[in-house]
Amino acid sequence: MNDFKFVEDIIKAGIPDAQVIVEDMTGTRDHLDITVVSDVFKGKMLIEQHQMLMNLLKDELKQRIHAVKLQTYTKEKFQTR
Repeated sequence: MNDFKFVEDIIKAGIPDAQVIVEDMTGTRDHLDITVVSDVFKGKMLIEQHQMLMNLLKDELKQRIHAVKLQTYTKEKFQTR
């Protein structure tokens, strides 16, 4: 079972076409490495992409999540990384 399905569900609620990969960075389940792939990021600066995600996760950042490392890609960029 994916312990971080709640993160994926939150992101997909705001970005329906998102491919979401969540990894626990420290073993404490509150420091997460989150990769999101979506064409909604096309034409947006990196800070805008990350702000989109932080806005979606803001409630969880107050409670369950202590820190996040964000990686955002368009579908094309993800395939060529």
